[in-house]
Amino acid sequence: MLKEAIILAGGFGTRLREVVNDVPKPMAPVNEKPFLDYLLKYLAHYGIKRVVLSVGYLSDKVIAHYSNNFNDIEIVYSVEKEPLGTGGGIRLAMEKCKTTDVLVLNGDSFFDIDLLSFYNQYSDSIGDAALALRHVNNSARYGTIALGELDMIKAFTEKTGHEKPGIINAGVYMLSCDVFMDETPAEKNFSIEKDFFEKKLNKLNFYGFAYSGYFIDIGIPEDYKQVQHDFKTFKY
Repeated sequence: MLKEAIILAGGFGTRLREVVNDVPKPMAPVNEKPFLDYLLKYLAHYGIKRVVLSVGYLSDKVIAHYSNNFNDIEIVYSVEKEPLGTGGGIRLAMEKCKTTDVLVLNGDSFFDIDLLSFYNQYSDSIGDAALALRHVNNSARYGTIALGELDMIKAFTEKTGHEKPGIINAGVYMLSCDVFMDETPAEKNFSIEKDFFEKKLNKLNFYGFAYSGYFIDIGIPEDYKQVQHDFKTFKY
């Protein structure tokens, strides 16, 4: 069952510095509440009971705000002493996990999908990892993904900067802890996108499941402004 998640919550928020400069990006205020509050409420809705927060930059502010509980979710911290990248941060956080498979989310984006359906699709696929994918009209900010038969990922394409439709990695994953830890280095800075998904594509089985739910990445000021409006009617 899906009971545990990792949230990457140590982002510097470089592109948001002009509007948010005193907290980690996932703690950026949205209608006077941290963005992370909304992610945790979303996880609670789907029955998540335990969350490992991967923190680094200004981690003391995250820990002081949440302590060890939020809406009956147990909060555990994985603290990076130095930046480990998305992959290294996940790997370190996995040492705190109790489940065989874990849900992973980026702490600066929100993708409204049915997490139980995503988990079931991953379990049925018998894959090594699954990515939640989103079709967007403008993929300029993102790399795109090509799917083959049975939703297996066959290629990752670098972002081109061109405004064209595409299927993107929306930053929500199901990972096998055993596989991920066996295939990645300990205490090293690496990218899950570049150094795991792309480099291991021909060795491991990665599946991509596309959803059409609401998606936003607050990494740039325009979208950060947009989420203030959108989350006024946050349904979780």
